[in-house]
Amino acid sequence: MPHECISVFDIFKISVGPSSSHTLGPWRAAMRFISELEEAGTLPSVQRLGILLYGSLAKTGHGHGTDIAIQLGLGGEDPVTCDVNDIDAKIEKIRREQKLLLQGKYGIHFDPLTDIEFLYDESLPFHPNALTFLVTLQNGEQLASTWYSIGGGFVIKEGETAGGGKNSVDLPFPIDTARQLLQWCIKTGYSISEVVMENEQAWRSEADTKAGIMQIWQVMRDCIYRGCHTTGELPGGLKVGRRAAALNTKLLKGRTYTDYNSWVEAIRAGGEHFSYTLDWVSCFALAVNEENASFGRVVTAPTNGAAGVIPAVLQYFITFCDGLHTEKIIQFMLTASEVGSIFKKRATISAAMGGCQAEIGVSSAMAAAALTECMGGSQRQVLMAAEIAMEHHLGLTCDPIGGLVQVPCIERNTMGAIKAITASQLALQSNPELAKVSLDAVVKTMWETAQDMNSKYKETSDGGLAVNIPISLPEC
Repeated sequence: MPHECISVFDIFKISVGPSSSHTLGPWRAAMRFISELEEAGTLPSVQRLGILLYGSLAKTGHGHGTDIAIQLGLGGEDPVTCDVNDIDAKIEKIRREQKLLLQGKYGIHFDPLTDIEFLYDESLPFHPNALTFLVTLQNGEQLASTWYSIGGGFVIKEGETAGGGKNSVDLPFPIDTARQLLQWCIKTGYSISEVVMENEQAWRSEADTKAGIMQIWQVMRDCIYRGCHTTGELPGGLKVGRRAAALNTKLLKGRTYTDYNSWVEAIRAGGEHFSYTLDWVSCFALAVNEENASFGRVVTAPTNGAAGVIPAVLQYFITFCDGLHTEKIIQFMLTASEVGSIFKKRATISAAMGGCQAEIGVSSAMAAAALTECMGGSQRQVLMAAEIAMEHHLGLTCDPIGGLVQVPCIERNTMGAIKAITASQLALQSNPELAKVSLDAVVKTMWETAQDMNSKYKETSDGGLAVNIPISLPEC
């Protein structure tokens, strides 16, 4: 059986909030679909285009901006480079003019209110996050193409297999399980990050990998800084106020800093007592996910809903553990990515498939592992830290109020970050030879729990807090 090849840049992707599976995935599906039409020479002949959203994509699609993402993708916008400040104006123009420029070139009549259908009571068997593009060409020919957003921004076209296609390479160290990863470490004497770096060279040079990782970190740190200095109310109608900026101001006693480096130095100068550190970890995580909820630029880590955990823990390491070194940041990201890829291969990173344990739980495990390696832990301690972090997220449901990635999603990132740090500290003070639970066992358990979990707790907003908190949202 061929190994699924997942790169660090598959786990960490520059994105636009609020959801990797409901925003980034449909956006990428739309981009790929339009590119296929263009390559086939049929794009100029498109007369009409409709979109069907199924299952979880339909139920929380408005709150997650699924309809917005699809229109942007069809129009040729790239989530990596688009100006997030122009999104509202572009969507309003399409609505007002009822015209969509496919790939930015070919205009067709398009009314988002009628040409995007939310099929709330229909699901496709392969995955809850499904969408179908329906095309009518000028000669009357009709085309249909179905896609699945399987979590973390990954998309599969109907008929494709996960891990196949352009991303398939021959890895020197093929890995599907934590046990295989540990075996390669023992055989080579490499740390986990060193094994991952060797594999990354099957795609690109080491220098390019390092440069790419530092670009990812640049987006993460800019997101933290921006979120810590932006006030106001989150969009969507829940009237949730931003908290990171107020907490930042309180912790810095009203002092302001105009650049990231001086800001970090000021935080570090404030001391290292427990409550102070805890407040800052929470602040970092809140900042990222408030940006995510506002259609800001974030990094899937491994998802948008859990985008704050890894940046918060890495910022903690940089600020309070003297981790502001390029090689340490690269080591952190490589280690985290491998743990994330194991969960994706052996379980899921989709909340629509596994609940929030598949998002916050996985991100916490990734961060715990990465922090442990950077703090000098052995390979076994690294895997132990990941296991501890996930063990205490098992069964965590996904129940976003109003279908928005706000309550309880934003606060859950603070909890995931704190648990990651705690898991790392426990692992560093423990003998992993005496551990009763392996990482592979907890991955298997998470997947079994996901399969047993009632669908109303899987990003549908049909259960949990989503139905027990009375709200009144504006009409879409």
